Amino acid sequence: MSNTKKNKGIWLARLVSGYSKAVIACFIVLIALAGWFSKNFRIDASAETLLLKNNKLYIQTQIMDSRFSPQEFILVAYQPKQGPLFSQQTFSDITKLSEQFKQIDRVEAVTSILNVPLISFMDGLEPGLKASDWTWQAKHYSPEQMQDVLSDHPIYTDLLVNQQQSATAIQILFKADPELEKIEHKITELQKKHLTNEFSEQDKAEIEQLSQQADPIKLRLNKVRQQEIDKIYQIADQVEDRASIYLGGGQVLAYQLIKIIKNDLLVFGSAIALVICVLLFALFRQWRWVFLPIICCAGSVVTTVGLFGMLDMRTTVISSNFIALQLILTLAIVIHLIVQFRQLAQKHSDYSQQQLVEETISSKIAPCFYAGLTTSVGFASLIFSHIQPVIAFGWMMIVAMLVSTLVSLLLFPALLNLLPLKPVTAKSEHTSKVMSWLTDMILGHKVLVFFIAAGLLAASAVGALKLDVENSFIHYFSESTKVRKELEFIDQQFGGSTPLDFVYTVKSEQQDTDLVLNAETVQTLQKIQHVMNQYPVIGKEMSIVNFTQLAKKLNHGKPLTEYELTAVYHLLDKELSEQLLGAYFSPEHHQLRISTRIKDSTEGFNRADFLQQLRGDIEGLGIASDSYQLTNLFVLYQDILQRLFDSQVSTLGLVYLALTLVLLAVFRSFKVAIIAIIPNIISTMMILGLMGWFGIPLDLMTITIAAIAMGIAVDDTIHFVHHYLKSVEQQSQDEAVRATYHSVGFAMLFTTIIITTGFGMLGFSDFIPSVMFGLLTGLAMLIALLTDLTLLPAMLNKFVGARKAPTHS
Repeated sequence: MSNTKKNKGIWLARLVSGYSKAVIACFIVLIALAGWFSKNFRIDASAETLLLKNNKLYIQTQIMDSRFSPQEFILVAYQPKQGPLFSQQTFSDITKLSEQFKQIDRVEAVTSILNVPLISFMDGLEPGLKASDWTWQAKHYSPEQMQDVLSDHPIYTDLLVNQQQSATAIQILFKADPELEKIEHKITELQKKHLTNEFSEQDKAEIEQLSQQADPIKLRLNKVRQQEIDKIYQIADQVEDRASIYLGGGQVLAYQLIKIIKNDLLVFGSAIALVICVLLFALFRQWRWVFLPIICCAGSVVTTVGLFGMLDMRTTVISSNFIALQLILTLAIVIHLIVQFRQLAQKHSDYSQQQLVEETISSKIAPCFYAGLTTSVGFASLIFSHIQPVIAFGWMMIVAMLVSTLVSLLLFPALLNLLPLKPVTAKSEHTSKVMSWLTDMILGHKVLVFFIAAGLLAASAVGALKLDVENSFIHYFSESTKVRKELEFIDQQFGGSTPLDFVYTVKSEQQDTDLVLNAETVQTLQKIQHVMNQYPVIGKEMSIVNFTQLAKKLNHGKPLTEYELTAVYHLLDKELSEQLLGAYFSPEHHQLRISTRIKDSTEGFNRADFLQQLRGDIEGLGIASDSYQLTNLFVLYQDILQRLFDSQVSTLGLVYLALTLVLLAVFRSFKVAIIAIIPNIISTMMILGLMGWFGIPLDLMTITIAAIAMGIAVDDTIHFVHHYLKSVEQQSQDEAVRATYHSVGFAMLFTTIIITTGFGMLGFSDFIPSVMFGLLTGLAMLIALLTDLTLLPAMLNKFVGARKAPTHS
């Protein structure tokens, strides 16, 4: 290192040590301000955080939602623990629950088998039918009559009563917020321009302005929704002694996700902190090496949370583990500083505390800075994934990495400088022996190491080719969780859980202005639903076809002509026609909707193949691809999963390239940069290969593992290479490797033990993506340590001799 750069490093170190109290005071103010802004920190578990806002499928779904106006609802399933479903006890419980649900402020209506029109009891369809005249509440039909009329009902089976007639459901409908509805309608109208390539910067600015107006309304509404769900659970508990209650619906899922995220942030953040304390004391055997890292970790987390609150960067399902990552990132840098300080203290027993701190920072500021930079590059690669929640996670972790680097390189030495000098405990004799044995083994068998590495890379590449994205959202939750049990029950007993809509546009030549529905249109929909019925994964289907089936029953088994259907449509009471047809028929746009739900818990279900086959079967009916659309959450989520493959390839490629360029800038040698990047490529490929071989699918969280693992693991690589290049200037290549093992090697071993154990704590989470994220990232750290302590020194020893050291601060 040149004298100029060395002096610069010493100057920075002296600045921190000379003004320690001022540095600490600045951080106290910063952390206090961050603590104030942390009250604005938000958790967003809405379905929108998992979707791509500006892609065609999302916009089409928004358009159809506004056109057919499906209402926000929560489904409350009631399953008697003993006795038949159709009984006076059931009717009494449903009546009681329904009345209490109606008392919730935002509830507009409560629908159950007791208040829906049971027009099957009528002799035929009559003009001016009123929905309220033909309900259990109006007629008080017997349990036997109710069971008979609801058996294989074209509309209510799998919607309000399951096929086996062992459970029924109460549908709670909520009022829309008029102001929010108006804003979202305007946003949808502007987004429609994306479909015709007419979207402008002015439109973008207007959408941002509208979104800002909508945001406080959404925040308020989300709080209200959580209170409503708490209240619904509280009301439902009144019948828990005689019935099992299961809640379903998008808002219930968001509610449960927020509970899990909050729990993981608190419980696993605390558990990881506790594990860090225990391991730090076990490794260093002095309390100062416990308290100082914990203070730095806590300062990093509080500062980061405050910045997220100030910048309105909200954590989602994807970024819910940021606290665990924040702790690890800070600790990785601090441990390298601790190990360096202790080694200097053993070597220079005559140095003062301030001298040791200055020497530690001046010698480590360069590798620590560049390690932070490379980690940031790993996170930055996520920004180019083209998947919105992953992009947001990338930005969040760049902010977190910046905070961790500043806290570690400024606050830690400032605090350390104020402590009295104490004798340093000796290194573990067993650890030293392991390092010595490993050094001898690697130096004596370099060619074998190269062959093993090549074999592992080849096997990993084959495994990576087996990766897929087939996963079920239901399987994201542990089997013991309430949300998993509720999702599975609704999915299996009430016609599926993930909505998929088929919207058919009637061509102008098929239309007859005198008819609301013509025979050809109805027959086309019947054919489509017949095709859908052949797929076991498709649950409940609803469209005007269900209405025609019901009408056929009332017409003594004879189908209604198109003129009779039109007459009935006009003669029916408005409330009844809206209940039966409103969400499935848009005369104004000449569109008809088939609403279906997919049974997401179906074993062996290949979603990509299903969509491709369904499209093929529909088009096989002679229906042109431009006359129908598949929309809603199932299509949107599947679209994101399919993008994960391309995103994984482009993200990893970008990480490899960017890190190679950074390493080139750090070491000013193309050969050294390539040597440094190879172990990290092998590490990430091994993780992807293991996922492929063991059938672990990519999802919105596991896609981030490779980039994150490489970004963190390359830190150790930089420290190892940096120390080796300094050592090889004064001694032989073999001795330089030995010196590096017994210096940086200890820090690498300690950081990996703590990181792996910390991430391993996530294995106890109830959220399976968090479990896989923790276990796979921990495994990636172990593999990275293995390659950095075997392949990296072997390549350095073989190909890199004495050279001019890189000139970095």
